[in-house]
Amino acid sequence: MAPEETKEKETQEEYSYYPGCSLHGTAHEYEDSVQEVFRLLGIRLTELPDWNCCGASSAHMTDHGLAVDLAARNLRIAGRLGKDLLVPCAACFHRLKAAEKAMGAQGGQAAGVRILHLNDWLRRSEVLRRIREAVKRPLNGLRLAPYYGCLITRPPSVTDVEEFENPRSMDLLIRVLGGEPGRWSHKTECCGGSLTLGRSDITNTLVSRIIKAAVRADARGIVTMCPMCQANLESNQLELKQRDRGHPVLPIFYATELIAACISDSTSGKRWKAHLVDPAGLLDAPALQP
Repeated sequence: MAPEETKEKETQEEYSYYPGCSLHGTAHEYEDSVQEVFRLLGIRLTELPDWNCCGASSAHMTDHGLAVDLAARNLRIAGRLGKDLLVPCAACFHRLKAAEKAMGAQGGQAAGVRILHLNDWLRRSEVLRRIREAVKRPLNGLRLAPYYGCLITRPPSVTDVEEFENPRSMDLLIRVLGGEPGRWSHKTECCGGSLTLGRSDITNTLVSRIIKAAVRADARGIVTMCPMCQANLESNQLELKQRDRGHPVLPIFYATELIAACISDSTSGKRWKAHLVDPAGLLDAPALQP
């Protein structure tokens, strides 16, 4: 192996990675896009060996001690790897951070590693620069509503996020990809995902408000980084559409799906096959054209 190749391998940026249950199940398209983006950017993700469920939401609703222990075990594994821990799922991130606080960790660290939601990572100027330089097919002014939901940034006493009322990471990302982030009123409003089974009436009301607010902001789609939010917004708006044919419907993107679509050489329509609201037509023209 050439000395240059050895040096590149030694200095390659690397994170430990906790996918959580959703990304290995119902949100596999999120997992696929995360892996694709990091591969294209030349960043290594090392999945935690023998990781377990973080306890969201069944454990922390029934047994606080169990919820802390489940998440703490993953933190100890991450500590042994010694790399900052990247967490794409908002609920997993929240449980891991809550366990960190419960364990009495100091300085926002657990076992010597930082817990980063994907939102935290994308906020970094050097990351945005790398993505901008890699864009092959920009969004060409496509107006999108950045939706953070209620777990990624709040409460700040758990998340340690500074921009918890008006976060901007996805706003900046949309601009880097060539789109236009919509200014709107519901970027951190709860979608009611945890109430989907027990109180679908409340969930439908919250989802309807979010979709209509995005439409009022002239958004053509919504961008999120939470598996529960994506599934809840996408599926419930279709139910609302069945009840009211005039109810608007918008595609719900994962942020990493858009990054991958913009920086990848692939133009395969299979990227959107898991979506209930097919965004392919929206992204054909004028967006994503070289």
